Amino acid sequence: MALLDVRSIKKVYTTRGTGHPVTALHSVSFTVEEGEYVAVMGESGSGKTTLLNILAALDRPTSGEVLLDGRPTGEIRERELSAFRRDHLGFVFQDFNLLDSFNLRDNIFLPLVLAGKRYDEMRQRLELCAAELGIGDLLDKFPYEVSGGQKQRAAVARAIITNPRLLLADEPTGALDSRAADSLMALFDRINASGQTIVMVTHSVKAASHAGRVLFLRDGEVINQLYRAGADLPTQFARISDALTLLSADIPDGGKERA
Repeated sequence: MALLDVRSIKKVYTTRGTGHPVTALHSVSFTVEEGEYVAVMGESGSGKTTLLNILAALDRPTSGEVLLDGRPTGEIRERELSAFRRDHLGFVFQDFNLLDSFNLRDNIFLPLVLAGKRYDEMRQRLELCAAELGIGDLLDKFPYEVSGGQKQRAAVARAIITNPRLLLADEPTGALDSRAADSLMALFDRINASGQTIVMVTHSVKAASHAGRVLFLRDGEVINQLYRAGADLPTQFARISDALTLLSADIPDGGKERA
């Protein structure tokens, strides 16, 4: 059974003012196996953000359903959703979403505090995360005292310290320089190699090259998928770039490539 099962998701919004319906997603279906690393790519307006919000249970589809580990997220009551997200999902955002009034240690501790974990358990989990992410000597610093790459590593620590079933990343390299972005993607590779399932929305071909599979969205539909299948990063970069060129040119059958 797939860890994540997206079944015929459709999302229709009503525009303010005119009241006209706008369909953001059209019958999107795909699965993600446990331990898989999937990137979602598409132009602005393709439905990436809407899809991520639905996967994160921050929004509900108009029709269709999302199952996480076999459980339909649409059946979770509103008052239980926060706990569900905290216990099963980890989030990494482009703008880090760290609290400037908390040092990095307390920012990372926050989801465990909300879950009512004991301090000794929190400390043990933090030691493992901080060592893995290379931020052990930064925990007493505040977000405004560290670099963008270090902030993003703290944000990743906060996301994985709860041992989530699924890590969701929204343009995680978007606010980073190239060196920090490369470091973060290498970190994601290591986290995935340890068994963490990752779904990442990105515009970056370089970032998407690290994923084991890339889904391409256009006009609210999955129109192609490309497997890495052991290709090295330069080869996968070229293949993704070629696929995007074909898809943007609307070449017939251009979206049928499989590895």
